[in-house]
Amino acid sequence: MTHANAPLSLEGRRRLIRRCRARSIAHVATEMGISRACASKWVNRWRRHGDSGLRDRSSTPHRSPSATPAWVVKQIETWRREHKWSAQRISDELADSGFRIDRRTVTRHLTRLGLGRRRFIDPGGDNNRNPGKIVARWPGHMVHLDVKKVGRIPDGGGWRIHGRDSVRTKTVSRAKTAGAKRGYTYLHSAVDGFSRLAYTEPLSDEKGATAAAFLARARAWFAAHGITHIHRVVTDNGACYRSGDFAWIVGKSTRHQKTKPYTPRHNGKVERYQRILAEELLYAREFNSEKARSSAIAVWNIHYNYHRRHSGAGGLPPASRLREGVTNVQPSYS
Repeated sequence: MTHANAPLSLEGRRRLIRRCRARSIAHVATEMGISRACASKWVNRWRRHGDSGLRDRSSTPHRSPSATPAWVVKQIETWRREHKWSAQRISDELADSGFRIDRRTVTRHLTRLGLGRRRFIDPGGDNNRNPGKIVARWPGHMVHLDVKKVGRIPDGGGWRIHGRDSVRTKTVSRAKTAGAKRGYTYLHSAVDGFSRLAYTEPLSDEKGATAAAFLARARAWFAAHGITHIHRVVTDNGACYRSGDFAWIVGKSTRHQKTKPYTPRHNGKVERYQRILAEELLYAREFNSEKARSSAIAVWNIHYNYHRRHSGAGGLPPASRLREGVTNVQPSYS
């Protein structure tokens, strides 16, 4: 599959073939902004295979002479399940049987088979690791928090508007190289695990006091939507969430649960929300200032909570899962 910036799509290759019928390959390649070798490749493929030769091919090799035989992979799995042997022991046993294989190769096969960790294998050979879902039972049961760092947009727009080779972009790059401070905006987000109701604020940093103040405002915002008490706050192990200011705002009546280190899927609801935010707003259009993007985030949050259909809410907007309906939402916005 061609990448986003590829100069030749399937239709572009067809145009290349049509032009090369009457003109030289070098001239057509220069005109289309590609190398002569690239143009010759597609012309030769078309001559050999016709229109089917213009389609992308799989990178999977036709033959893999050095691939591990199937019976060896099967033996690795059997010994792992029956005896819980280590990768080194399996490698030694195979060497005694007349087949030499590196320990790292055995480890790679064990990982692909889902047997990378011996503690997840029962004495009978079955897997004892059954990952469960993190399910919130009512609004406010679990509220997931996270921070997404994005580059600050200068007044007048950044490289997405002016281009990477523009004078403005080059001036900013030289200033950063000379030691100028890089500007970032930190998007603090809170998502209710039951309803998927989300609250986002663009802030200037991700310090403990900032995260604590955001949680206080998020609590007031959730309370205005009928979620008067948050029973559990789920965060990662970021420094701002380990600060004393944040612990003071969480309080004693709310449990603060930290995810396992380097395991973002444990906080997957807010991680998925941030991906939706990036795909549908942050990088879906161009902004000419940071203020314009912040205003767009506020409007988009209304769309997300009250109008956008969400699969986690049964195909309805997140606000539909609240116990108390909200009646002060405008039917249209700009």
